[in-house]
Amino acid sequence: MNAPVTTANPTETVRLTLNGRPVAAEVEARTNLVDFVRDTLDVTGTHIGCEHGVCGACTVLVDGEPARSCLTFASACSGASVTTIEGLDDDAIAAELRAAFNREHALQCGFCTPGMLVSSRDLVLRLPEPDEHRIRMGLAGNLCRCTGYAGIVKAVASVIADRRARGIGPRTAERPLGPVGAHAGTDTIVAPLATADAARPAALPTMLAEDFTPAHSFDQSFDLPFPPDQVFAVFGAIREVAACLPGAVVEAMPAPDRVEGGMRLKLGPIATTFRGTARISRDAETRSGVILGAGGDGRSSTQGEIRYRVTEGAAPGTSRVALTVGYTLKGPLAQFSRPGLVREVAGRLIADFSANLDAHLKGAPAPAAASGGVNPIRLVLSLIGARLRALLGRAEP
Repeated sequence: MNAPVTTANPTETVRLTLNGRPVAAEVEARTNLVDFVRDTLDVTGTHIGCEHGVCGACTVLVDGEPARSCLTFASACSGASVTTIEGLDDDAIAAELRAAFNREHALQCGFCTPGMLVSSRDLVLRLPEPDEHRIRMGLAGNLCRCTGYAGIVKAVASVIADRRARGIGPRTAERPLGPVGAHAGTDTIVAPLATADAARPAALPTMLAEDFTPAHSFDQSFDLPFPPDQVFAVFGAIREVAACLPGAVVEAMPAPDRVEGGMRLKLGPIATTFRGTARISRDAETRSGVILGAGGDGRSSTQGEIRYRVTEGAAPGTSRVALTVGYTLKGPLAQFSRPGLVREVAGRLIADFSANLDAHLKGAPAPAAASGGVNPIRLVLSLIGARLRALLGRAEP
């Protein structure tokens, strides 16, 4: 009896640049680019949908051009530059699109979003004006089962209109012809990633609403062993105060009552940086002030206010700082914005801020803080404790 004939699948080494980093791995010659990126390189932001090039969920950039990675052989991209959704984290156009998608409710389940953003970025680069028909035609190869496309079209149109209003025109260079990977190793990339600094408008795209009404608010207070006038005076030194708040960064002060900067927040594995602007007002007679701010991280946005007042403390020569914090949070992080959780996170930050401010007023180095980080185990235990205390309080006669 003859032994069965077996044929081994041929393999080869694929070398390319993925999100700006050289990579190499040996794979079967029949391996698709999406499987190479997801399974071999463990970069899973690109999604697999129909696997027939119809749904567009797997769209990536190859040599700067959108391509269906489920129909593209990885071996055809040797020497090419491949950019997935992860590689667009610092891209200014993608950041504007993420903010617009959030603003226009252009995503729901999120499965189509990586490919939709890659294709939308290409339209922002190419279309001279926000023409709805051309946008719909350009996105016809990206299917969405949730939104009905209206919000997506509005989001793309708003980014195109905003960029053209800022004097940023469409791409004029001709697109290279040929199949995906045909221009590997050449200088034909016509859509280089735009860094946030290179394409950032002069003014940060955040609006401070005069009639802001917070969705949630809470009160906090802390005591300091210093006279009220001294404490209120230090609140007027913005950079000194920011240095005492874990995660806060002051980038510029274009006016005495205006601040541009950011806030780094970390809750266990969740980390983000909000950039934005704030307007500050102070009343020396009542030793009170208001900080009204707005910002975002490209996916979520927030607006908030902090009202503070410095009063006499319980003992002579001491102060009590009373805070009222109001906020509204939109976007993916809103799912973590339960008032109890936000209050607990804010309480941790305010406790660190109080300790750092006390050290600053004493002229000593501020104690090391965790740069806006919050210990998730400690936080959960604290929330459980608060819930048990509330339940026991209701159970008492």
